[in-house]
Amino acid sequence: MRNKSPFRRIAILGGGPSALFVFKRLLESEHPGFIVDIYEKSGELGCGMPYGHDGSADEHVTNVSGNEIPELPADMADWVKKVPKDTLDKYHLDPGKFNDYKVLPRLLFGQYLCDQFKVLLQQAKEVGLKTQVYYNTIVLDIVDQPDQQQVEVVTNKGADIYDHVIICTGHLWPKKHEGRAPGWFDSPYPPEKIALKAGYPVAVRGASLTAIDAIRTLGRHNGSFEKDEKGRLHFYPESPGFKIVMHSRNGLLPAVRFHLEDSHLGKDTVLSPEKIAANREANAGFLSLDYVFEDNFKKGIREHDPACYEEIKDMNMEAFVDHMMAKREAQDPFELLKAEYAEAERSIKTRTSVYWKEMLAVLSFAMNYPAKYFSAEDYQRIHQTLMPLISVVIAFVPQSSAETLMAMHEAGCLEMKIVDHSAEPEPSEQGGADYAGVHYELFIDCIGQPHIPFEDIPFEGLKAAGTHARLGYRDQPDEYLTVPGLAINDRFQLLDAYGALNEGIYIMAVPFIGGYNPDYSGLDFSEAASKLVLEGLLNQALSP
Repeated sequence: MRNKSPFRRIAILGGGPSALFVFKRLLESEHPGFIVDIYEKSGELGCGMPYGHDGSADEHVTNVSGNEIPELPADMADWVKKVPKDTLDKYHLDPGKFNDYKVLPRLLFGQYLCDQFKVLLQQAKEVGLKTQVYYNTIVLDIVDQPDQQQVEVVTNKGADIYDHVIICTGHLWPKKHEGRAPGWFDSPYPPEKIALKAGYPVAVRGASLTAIDAIRTLGRHNGSFEKDEKGRLHFYPESPGFKIVMHSRNGLLPAVRFHLEDSHLGKDTVLSPEKIAANREANAGFLSLDYVFEDNFKKGIREHDPACYEEIKDMNMEAFVDHMMAKREAQDPFELLKAEYAEAERSIKTRTSVYWKEMLAVLSFAMNYPAKYFSAEDYQRIHQTLMPLISVVIAFVPQSSAETLMAMHEAGCLEMKIVDHSAEPEPSEQGGADYAGVHYELFIDCIGQPHIPFEDIPFEGLKAAGTHARLGYRDQPDEYLTVPGLAINDRFQLLDAYGALNEGIYIMAVPFIGGYNPDYSGLDFSEAASKLVLEGLLNQALSP
């Protein structure tokens, strides 16, 4: 028992999508003893970095449609009908033609999330859930006080004491050279910093959704996009010499979003605690990656796509990945993009899934929560073999982004360069970067949200209370592999060096727990993780 008061003071650190789903869970629990403070560094709740100006501009769109997002107070399609006409006109949206199978501009989706948070705050007020929001407040440290069974939150405006702290601080983009090396950006966020005229080749490292964000921003500011009478998009450069060179180790572009048979990616098919426990008992305490691959991937393929199953039924994970990667790598990336764009159009029109891709997304989701139970050997297999395929297939690039890439490539303003695994960009004395034997005046690192190593986590008190995440080797029982971030349990509670849980600190900030939660599933992650956090809170609140 943390204190004798019937009330539990809870601090939610960060006010983005994760905080939105945590607060929704607290409200729906109807627990009479919760008092909630929310700390947000900006002036609004809900959108967070991805859907606010820190992560988006007018040219960016979501990669999820309304039917794919977890339940919120208002249906997205209904909400769009109430948006002011001038806002809809700005984004060329017709509310009469909009439905839950369409995507929104990211900034507009951010407004939707902000409005949902406002509704929840009003509901909290009506039912008596005491809530205080601290806007424009930066969290500086999180200090555990085990003797008092409390946690101190230190901000730029002071400090306060809580029974429980839920860390929802969201994305973190560390800066290595940006600000010191002219022409070098360690991420494309906020996008306004790369809204530049570039009459020269620009180097982009990576070919993921993050790279596409940079491409859309640079394209908008260095040319114009127009559709012809057949609806095909064309790009007309306005900056002489402008070109974007994507640098990729495998030369692959992410796959185009298609119709999902299960819009919530098989949450009901995720391995049960009983299945996990049984498999661990049979495997020296480890969860077998091969078992997860068979149960959460091939089993679904067998049920939904027998022809594909016949093709892969005898393949283990490595053979399957080699098979699919070889198919992709054998084609020019932009020709493959055209083919997958057409495939996705047919999928959406007929409401028919591309099952192997959907099941790969299910596999990624299924692996995330029990990842801490994999052996070090299986963890390395995931990152060296499986994740390169998952990262390109389940990105679900929106159709409009695919059209942008194809138009810029056809205009001679976008190309792909395959680089060796050992090739690293270096800041140049002339400004920009030297990369793969070429000097670029402008370099943008777009490899996506990194897993933050333990030593780089910005909260010293949090590191003092926790410990490195690590995994044991199956074949070397006394050896361990240190993986990125902090160690947590199944309810996202911080663990110390002895494996003891901290009842006061929950961590949903995905950059801090990448070793034990390798899949960044956006809103799906926030919604599912918030359920587990609430279970932990209720377990403690109800304990004697």
